[in-house]
Amino acid sequence: MSENNPLRDVFDAIADPTRRQLIQLLAEADEIPLHELTAQFQMGRTAVSKHLTILKEAGLVLDRKVGRETRFRLNASPLREVQDWVAFYSKFWSANMLRLNQLLMEEEE
Repeated sequence: MSENNPLRDVFDAIADPTRRQLIQLLAEADEIPLHELTAQFQMGRTAVSKHLTILKEAGLVLDRKVGRETRFRLNASPLREVQDWVAFYSKFWSANMLRLNQLLMEEEE
């Protein structure tokens, strides 16, 4: 589980392409009302809200009420867990590719 919010794992939250698209939309703006987010998808408001709830449970999305409207914004800090995980495997593959390259060069000699 994510240390940012015990309700939902950040990897689970970003596993869905719709949620990744929501994250991208929120990253490109300061704050977006629910009706504007819904307009970006071929699904209803309820479906978009369910995706946003999953992102909120992982700590990736924050919301606030402005009158009758709910506005959403990105909290990217939980993505550091994903970045750290990917960085570990990036180093792993780089080291393995270096070794493979060395072996191939030795065989050519």
